[in-house]
Amino acid sequence: MTRTIVHLLRHGEVENPEGILYGRLPGYRLSALGERMAERVAERIGQRDITAVVASPLERAQQTATPLATVRALELGTDERLIESGNVFEGKPFALGDGVLLNPPAWRYLWNPFKPSWGEPYREVAHRMWAAVLDARAANEGHEAVLVSHQLPVWITRLLAEGRRFVHNPRTRQCTLASLTSLTFDGEHLVSVGYSEPAGDLIPAKDRKQNFSSGGKR
Repeated sequence: MTRTIVHLLRHGEVENPEGILYGRLPGYRLSALGERMAERVAERIGQRDITAVVASPLERAQQTATPLATVRALELGTDERLIESGNVFEGKPFALGDGVLLNPPAWRYLWNPFKPSWGEPYREVAHRMWAAVLDARAANEGHEAVLVSHQLPVWITRLLAEGRRFVHNPRTRQCTLASLTSLTFDGEHLVSVGYSEPAGDLIPAKDRKQNFSSGGKR
């Protein structure tokens, strides 16, 4: 069998002093620390046999992907399927656990955690992300590819790959800033799922303690 690895890279830290749930909103770029994280990832994995670097169209993902694409002398690709999940609370200083149950206008969006009712259904996220993974595997067979996306899409893809339920506590996601979730295939068959933090030494303590982002807040 031919061994192929598709890495899902979460973007680095975003400049967001007001704590806005930015989701798919334009204009949210990496902080200075986030830029260092992107460079660190390129330093740590830039010598691997990576033949494609593809990113979500959002600025923070494009910025995270650029140093690695440069080191590998690759043209950076863009794939809409890697975009952040949709969320009705986009643009607001809001996250689950921050008093949402005390906000009556929000209640109508929170009735079904299985969907979830406040945003893009988990199954839809999983479907588009997995399609992007399979396309990357086929296009880079025998090599490695890096897909730069966002925390929730990466985590949902991992749950799908491991045959786990989509409903989960966001605080338990193993998907910190600039982390890699690595899917290893033998031929067309997924054989293992790995996780690593090539920029782990740059992760702020607050993000290690509270390792979650509800639709893009960090």
